[in-house]
Amino acid sequence: MKNIHNILFDLGGVLLNIDYQRTENAFATLGIPNFHEQYHQFFANPLFSALETGQTHEADFFLQLGKQTGVALSEQQITQAWNAMLLDWRIESIAMLPQLAKQYRLFLLSNTNAIHHKAFQESYAQQFDQPFDLHFEGAYYSHLIQQRKPHDAAFLHVLTEHQLNAAETLFIDDSLPNIEAAAALGFQTIHLTEGMRIETLDL
Repeated sequence: MKNIHNILFDLGGVLLNIDYQRTENAFATLGIPNFHEQYHQFFANPLFSALETGQTHEADFFLQLGKQTGVALSEQQITQAWNAMLLDWRIESIAMLPQLAKQYRLFLLSNTNAIHHKAFQESYAQQFDQPFDLHFEGAYYSHLIQQRKPHDAAFLHVLTEHQLNAAETLFIDDSLPNIEAAAALGFQTIHLTEGMRIETLDL
């Protein structure tokens, strides 16, 4: 990697630990045993995709999920099961951000949704006593920009907003399809696989 001026981070699996299985298990306990067929790390059915691109609001999501699954659940039950995948913050990785900001322009691009966004923002503020987004020159969430990775439009949104050169931008993500999409657009990339942490990278 050469001539890097910007770093674009993913969130889940990079700065925040996540476990999709916990959400799948939580929904199974609530009577939805096939949740994996509707949503997982590499797939979102139309309802979940709409939630992650801001095309449907929380109230409609709760209603439509009940219709899709045939299981009557309260909004609180759905929210708790859906948020079960959100685990702890990677403290050592978070601690690297101010150091990296001295050398690079930092940005964030995350596939998320209004429910998760509220939960992890509150979690971060409670633990670190400051807003999470302050670490970045720009923090972009799929439900707010109405684009999600690995679609080109999500990456191009960040590049355009800040007039960045993809070739001078390092993209770090734990999802290979996202990495491949970014590389095709000219980004330099690091696929952060299981066990890897940004604080151990040669940046």
